[in-house]
Amino acid sequence: MVAKISTGKDLYGALAYNQTKVEEGHAKILDANLLPYPEDGRFRMGETMEAFTAWLPSHYRTEKPVIHISLNPHPDDVLTDGQLAAIGREYMEKLGYGNQPFLIFKHTDIDRHHIHIVSLRVDSGGRKISDRFEHRRSKEITGQLEQKYRLHPAEGQKKAEEWKLRPVDAAKGDIRRQIADTVKPLLKLYRFQSMGEFRALLSLYNIGMEEVRGEAGGRAYHGIVYTALDADGNKVATPIKSARLGKITGAEGLQRRMEWSASRIRADGCRERLRPPLAGALQAARDEADFRRRLAVMNMDLVLRRNESGRIYGVTFIDHTSRTVLNGSRLGKEFSANVLEARFNPQSEPVCKVQPHVATPEPETGTDGKVLGGLLSVIEPETGAVPRYPRLHKPDKKKRRRRYGRQD
Repeated sequence: MVAKISTGKDLYGALAYNQTKVEEGHAKILDANLLPYPEDGRFRMGETMEAFTAWLPSHYRTEKPVIHISLNPHPDDVLTDGQLAAIGREYMEKLGYGNQPFLIFKHTDIDRHHIHIVSLRVDSGGRKISDRFEHRRSKEITGQLEQKYRLHPAEGQKKAEEWKLRPVDAAKGDIRRQIADTVKPLLKLYRFQSMGEFRALLSLYNIGMEEVRGEAGGRAYHGIVYTALDADGNKVATPIKSARLGKITGAEGLQRRMEWSASRIRADGCRERLRPPLAGALQAARDEADFRRRLAVMNMDLVLRRNESGRIYGVTFIDHTSRTVLNGSRLGKEFSANVLEARFNPQSEPVCKVQPHVATPEPETGTDGKVLGGLLSVIEPETGAVPRYPRLHKPDKKKRRRRYGRQD
């Protein structure tokens, strides 16, 4: 949800803009605060202007006493009139306008339904409502409302519109630019806690990522390379070092993002919110394809990693609403690879960890019939005896006698 704040002198102009939309049938009033509500439910410009101006004292020093705010949810956010009104009222209260008169209008003139709020920046005593760090506080408030009502993040909506994320297409060329234009936004939009989770996210956009470790000049290094993939996940271009894309795409940048993501995920409790709907979708799904369809309705993606035999060994869920990437193991055992393998491939044999058979030598016995312990003995040594993992010492080298004179 994106908030846009504008201030000015013209109260009539702000009200007339919204009232015109109402008269055209493209808007309606959802709520009013500290304003008399008409008996027939219809607000009229003259009466509304009188109610607002009656609030203002005869003298005040604020140059721009009018505030006009628009709150714009994501097009995919489906909200009732009651929810929109509640969001508008909570936003105004948190911003410091809870004791000010305001009107909340819902606009439907475009596909993206949104609300406009008109209020006064001067209280009844002539004092200006504090606008200190107003835009910063507004962003924090919209973030809180997004979490409460499970809305698309404001940053994600605004940036997604600017960046227009698309899968990388090697046939179009300029692979470095395509990868950079996708990796950087994903790093800023999504939260992940491991390289594997980030790799799963990148796979949705035909991008592969690998870590490179080694030593050069006596110093250890940790690098990241990216490459374009085809629809089957195969590399189709030369890998590109993260240094060519920007610092945030390197190992240190990813580490900082993972640490930040971990703290945010713990704080907002998104894992707890996702478990019930995921469990319901998994229980109702007939097969893997049906499970994916149910997740798509929830605005989620599923990334499965399979070995050569087709067995699932890794599960990652990507929630595009909260923009969070979570391995199945983080959500619970019921979402692990083994559970999904058994659920979708019941004919596959369960994985059993079988210990390899090792021939055990016959224990040696002494003349008195007692078992002699040793390094390869199958009998545990007694306390005070030879340690279980004895240190093996190299035999002393025999000192070679030096010979003098001519040797034939």
